[in-house]
Amino acid sequence: MSAEGSRSNVQGAFFALGAMAVYASHDVIIKHLGTYYSSFQILFFAVLFSFPLITIVIMHDETVANLRPKYWSWTIIRTACTVVVGMAAFYAFTHLPLAECYSIIFMTPIFITVLSIPLLGEKVGLHRWMAILVGLAGVLVVLEPWSSTAELSLGHLGALAAAAFSSLAAVIVRKVGKEERSAVLMLYPMVANFLVLGAVLPFVYKPVAIEHLGTSAAMACLGVTGGLLFIQAYRRGEAVIVAPMQYSQILWATFYGIMFFGEKPQSHVLIGAGIIISSGLYIVLRESGGAKSENSPVLTTMDMARDKAAPRQPLEDVSPAE
Repeated sequence: MSAEGSRSNVQGAFFALGAMAVYASHDVIIKHLGTYYSSFQILFFAVLFSFPLITIVIMHDETVANLRPKYWSWTIIRTACTVVVGMAAFYAFTHLPLAECYSIIFMTPIFITVLSIPLLGEKVGLHRWMAILVGLAGVLVVLEPWSSTAELSLGHLGALAAAAFSSLAAVIVRKVGKEERSAVLMLYPMVANFLVLGAVLPFVYKPVAIEHLGTSAAMACLGVTGGLLFIQAYRRGEAVIVAPMQYSQILWATFYGIMFFGEKPQSHVLIGAGIIISSGLYIVLRESGGAKSENSPVLTTMDMARDKAAPRQPLEDVSPAE
């Protein structure tokens, strides 16, 4: 690799680490507001405050086109997945310790590998299947279903649902993302979230304190900023370098959990997280070489999309493995 390529990868890694730090701060606000309001109400205001920010970003997309999807069926499925992910993830963050929640969501790369078989026609070799089984074992270590003190809750189900449906959304982006405009992929899920959560809001609404409105606006800013940083990360670095940076969130989760919520990660959670991270990293490394796959592997495809993107189109839709 050339010196310029190495420098770009370093920049990509730093942008990704910055994005993960911003996302972790975003999730801390979710957990904080969760002590006062329903997760559905928190998500509604997050979406509401995101509209102006996303509109400003889209205004800089100089691509001449309309907002009609080229692939209606995939856009609808991805939009539905995004709605489920938002509600499931926000619920999980408000009901689980941060480290425990992240540990389960780290299953995303494993789910992506499994879903790539029926949806993309990829062939997954023995090594990746073994990595998938190891990752599932890591989840069992985190959940400890055999323990008499284990408390499996809707929060755990929410974290698993967030990982599974975000993986499906990511695979759909891989399938149609080269031809579908980023503005379409961004706006439709946002509008759907606004409509669905707006319908639920009357049943869960509590009057919002002024300071919490400001906090919700800050949360929306962090969410958009994290997304933009991640896009910049994928523009500069190879996906195989950028994607594993997601796992740095376990460090932020541990730090924030101790600092703000008095959470002390239990040993089985950290051990399980380590197993899941190892499994995910192995899959990432296998994909970087395109092993045992007839099609371009997920991460290679993301690099190709980055390299072929038109310079006048700043809104690449790159879904991180979250």
